[in-house]
Amino acid sequence: MKIELEQVQPAEIEKRSFEIITQELGEMDFAPGTEAIVKRCIHTSADFDYAKNLMFSEGVVEKALNALRNGAVIVTDTQMAKAGINKTRLAKYGGEVRCFMSDDDIAKEAKVRGITRATASMEKAARIQEPVIFAIGNAPTALVRLYELIQEGRIHPELIIGVPVGFVNVVPSKELILSLKETPYIVARGRKGGSNIAACICNALLYML
Repeated sequence: MKIELEQVQPAEIEKRSFEIITQELGEMDFAPGTEAIVKRCIHTSADFDYAKNLMFSEGVVEKALNALRNGAVIVTDTQMAKAGINKTRLAKYGGEVRCFMSDDDIAKEAKVRGITRATASMEKAARIQEPVIFAIGNAPTALVRLYELIQEGRIHPELIIGVPVGFVNVVPSKELILSLKETPYIVARGRKGGSNIAACICNALLYML
């Protein structure tokens, strides 16, 4: 059996991957500023469904870029998402990534109250004074609590990236975020997503600066 391999130099692999993605997407129309984000999600996952299921609130990309330029803090719901974000580029603008999921006080709070660590983490994040971007790739309970905190007027996020993956309450939690009228969002409608997608959306935005 003869297998033909495409000859690509190591430095050209990513470039070639995006060429293939662009070719396979064809003449698809993108909302202004969203093309690079969609393509990077496809590059990360090899899943072309993101061309259809990524939902963007009006003007969200420019709002997110302005927040990053102004030193926004990115809060994640997993250490994996935190690890995947380009912190060097973020720090160039005065920002940083925080994840509270492993904090001792969060573990204690969650146990005492019978809530998830993700819920407790979002409450802790509500006390951050800097502009905040939430990148949620795993826990629907994080999205639910963010929705509640916004409704209560306790937080005003610069952006919510809502891309948890899974089955239990994943779809409804995303729909809650999609129902918000004043909060900028990027949401992967349906069951698909993950910490890698949350991180790659953050990176796509950072690479656009």
